[in-house]
Amino acid sequence: MDGKREQWGSRIGFILAAAGSAVGLGNIWKFPYLVGENGGAAFIVLYLICVILVGLPVVIAEILIGRTVQKNPVGSFRELSKGNPFWIAVGGLGVFTGFLILSYYNVIAGWSLGYVIESIKGSFHKLENPEAAGQLFESLSSKPQWTLMFHGLFMIMTVIIIYAGVTKGIERASKIMMPALLGLIIVLVIRGIMLKGAGDGVRYLLKADFSAITGKTFMLALGQAFFSLSLGMGALLTYGSYMSKKENIVYSAVNIVALDTFIAILAGFMIFPAVFAMGLEPAQGPSLIFNILPIVFNSIPGGYVFRIIFFILLSMAALTSTISLLEVITTFVVDEFHLKRKTVAIVLGGFVFLLGIPSAMSFCGWENFTIFGRTCFNFVDFISANIFLPLGGIFIALFVGWFWGIRKALPHLQQGAASFSGFLALLWSILIRFVAPILILLIFLSGLGII
Repeated sequence: MDGKREQWGSRIGFILAAAGSAVGLGNIWKFPYLVGENGGAAFIVLYLICVILVGLPVVIAEILIGRTVQKNPVGSFRELSKGNPFWIAVGGLGVFTGFLILSYYNVIAGWSLGYVIESIKGSFHKLENPEAAGQLFESLSSKPQWTLMFHGLFMIMTVIIIYAGVTKGIERASKIMMPALLGLIIVLVIRGIMLKGAGDGVRYLLKADFSAITGKTFMLALGQAFFSLSLGMGALLTYGSYMSKKENIVYSAVNIVALDTFIAILAGFMIFPAVFAMGLEPAQGPSLIFNILPIVFNSIPGGYVFRIIFFILLSMAALTSTISLLEVITTFVVDEFHLKRKTVAIVLGGFVFLLGIPSAMSFCGWENFTIFGRTCFNFVDFISANIFLPLGGIFIALFVGWFWGIRKALPHLQQGAASFSGFLALLWSILIRFVAPILILLIFLSGLGII
């Protein structure tokens, strides 16, 4: 990047890094509670259909843009569109969206890191019910020094990895963290299903209640399939730009999507058997992670150790995502302004930390400061997740499917994937041109409350 562009050292390194970008708090936290609120396995089936219709085609398209040009989102769209200002702005939207998301996502990531420390300290030992755990969470997150300290520590961890570069930083960290993440989840799954009464939780996940499927359920599954894969923010495009032209994009994309989905489903098996074994309701919403699980671990033999493992796992899942978000904006600045990666990583890390302070303070005394009726945290979350990300996804699909065009894009995709032709190529072209843009438009309209 300073001179010759870095490339991934191995295919597995790229797959683990890209899957790490996709695997985040949404898999460990949001997916299980959506399953819990929407009829168990029926939701999982619907989710898998949405991943195939929207997730996989757009993952392939986004990686393809990055690999073809070997540049950041802005540079990629500039070159492929031959300087068209609209498409350059679409690339800029991806960088800006990643910037915004990182600023508030890092606050939540900081909470998970804080909960590792609180678990080690034994802060949850005497809590007897979810209400008490909820009060502890409110007490901790309302302390500026606690929230800002862990917000800062998490950003430092992220900067250190980006500072080290693509192969020595991101790839090396991903090769350690992703297997460790998978291992920790499997340990917790085994522990959970061994509990008395855990069978109800397993059945809840495996038994499909299709009567629970409604239009709203479909929209939730569609939204989760889109957001879970980190689409529309330039992360996969940026990671694709470090990919060799000899690599098989389709093979890598299928593995990334499969790994992301597998971890999300495993997270369900990690959480629900234990929740059912404790006699708690599965439909707990977002409070599941910080209010319910600390109590669940109190009732499990060895719960002290398993609670620490769980919050380490949560922190690692968050870190694999914050790395990819900081990499998007770092690559943009390095490519466009020809600055040194190490300097850029430090400066941007500091800037994102400062940008995240209003989001952090939304829980620490700035609750009454609102923008269009929302706290700073909720406002940044709303515009990035409900507006910018879906728009980014729609434009990527339209760009590859129509502006650049399948006829021009396909030969680039077939480099390293010569067998991707005939029916498969036709299917992908139909999904990327028609199905994905329409379904992502539905996510966008739903997020705005129009449908």
